[in-house]
Amino acid sequence: MTERTPVVIVGAGTCGLAAACALRRAGIDVRLLEREDVPGTGSRATLLWPLGLAVLRDLGVREDAERRGLPLDALHYHLAGGRTLRTTVGAENEALVLAQHATDALLEEALEAAGGRVERSAHVSGVTPGPDGVTVKVDRPGGTELIEAQWLIAADGVGSTVRRLLGIDFPGTTLPARYLAVDGAIDGDLAPGAVHYFLRPAGPMVVAPLRGGTVRMGAPVPDGTELSEATVQRVLTERGGDGLVLRRLDDITTFASQERVAATLRHGRCFLVGDAAHTHSPIGGQGLNLGLQDVANLTWKLAGVLRGAYTPDLLDTYEPERRRAAEQTVQNTHRFARMFTLGPRPARVRNAAWRGLDATGVLRRHFVPLLAGRRVAYPDVLPGGPARRARGLPAPGERPPGGAPPAGTGALRLVTRGDAALAAAGAHLAARHPGRIAHEHRASGRGFVLVRPDGFVARAGRTTADLDHVATLAAGLAPAPGGA
Repeated sequence: MTERTPVVIVGAGTCGLAAACALRRAGIDVRLLEREDVPGTGSRATLLWPLGLAVLRDLGVREDAERRGLPLDALHYHLAGGRTLRTTVGAENEALVLAQHATDALLEEALEAAGGRVERSAHVSGVTPGPDGVTVKVDRPGGTELIEAQWLIAADGVGSTVRRLLGIDFPGTTLPARYLAVDGAIDGDLAPGAVHYFLRPAGPMVVAPLRGGTVRMGAPVPDGTELSEATVQRVLTERGGDGLVLRRLDDITTFASQERVAATLRHGRCFLVGDAAHTHSPIGGQGLNLGLQDVANLTWKLAGVLRGAYTPDLLDTYEPERRRAAEQTVQNTHRFARMFTLGPRPARVRNAAWRGLDATGVLRRHFVPLLAGRRVAYPDVLPGGPARRARGLPAPGERPPGGAPPAGTGALRLVTRGDAALAAAGAHLAARHPGRIAHEHRASGRGFVLVRPDGFVARAGRTTADLDHVATLAAGLAPAPGGA
């Protein structure tokens, strides 16, 4: 039997669930397939930075996430000799510590509320792309099903079955260190609301708080390390000091870290998101946020194409935009990993340099925004050609100052300021492009910003003449008459 659907999503982890939620909220039918028969457990990724939190906000689960998680107020760097550097995160770089299984549970609840569900025990064994769609073969305990979809989203992790079936290479390297991951309770001098980085001569260690007095501890360890309470206590003592005592061990594992970006993030009508598209060192807590931004980038475009609001050419922008973000993140986390795993002598130099950076405020002004994703910017590849940058305004592909508005209807938001003629021209432009541009005017300020549904700037300018760039973009986004 063959079923037909607009979108098939493979993998019901955080990214697959978020993609399904976003599309269902936009009125698009999806099939979400997961090979495991029960949801995953364990904290896994725990840190949500502003761009990840913005996705949860747009999916209607951010308030619940904040009730279940802990706000991150500071980063504490514990150096040799008992010196600790304390860097506040600040409201502009707000972050939340939340176990990944809790995030997934919230998203699954939201998906069910939107009329969707996870189809478990569904193993994808074949993917056949075609010019107008893709056929997915699904093996279940009760038999085999063929699904014909217009589009496919692969969110099935680092070992992606879909990526392998499509023959997409996953170039990169496996880092030499294995990482110990521990969930449990630790007694000691660990300030709440902070992620603690221990940078001592015995080696690095990270401790992040979770709800209920539980923490996640991570540290690079040698191959063959015994997974036991004694091992955890030894690492705590050697790298954190005698004051840290393991009170309860809930979960312990090790994993290898890789640095890879898929050779292509799109194969015809198939897209890769999350760990299926890229993977990197866990230091800095970037992975989940990077994957959620893949979802935010792709789903507004895909929903708009399926609704007939945008030309399918818009989907061509997913690859260059998200590849740049992935490569930037892999490069940054590579530097973080090298910086945190230095030997004793270079570590002393690093610690001395960090004391200077902290004293001058550089850590807070530059390093924290880097972790928060504020430095990610897209190339200007939207239809209609590149636009001229207006001095004093964000460039296309950057984030607007003050953060992004909620995603809303999926239209681009044209915000004009001050000038009445600019407001009238903006309203006229939006009226010519319903479903693609929504207009609002604010009395204060001057100029305009066109913000994409995923929170990045599409165009910005100061005059009615500059609005020609918006008109050109809107025309480039419009599907051909009779097209889909």
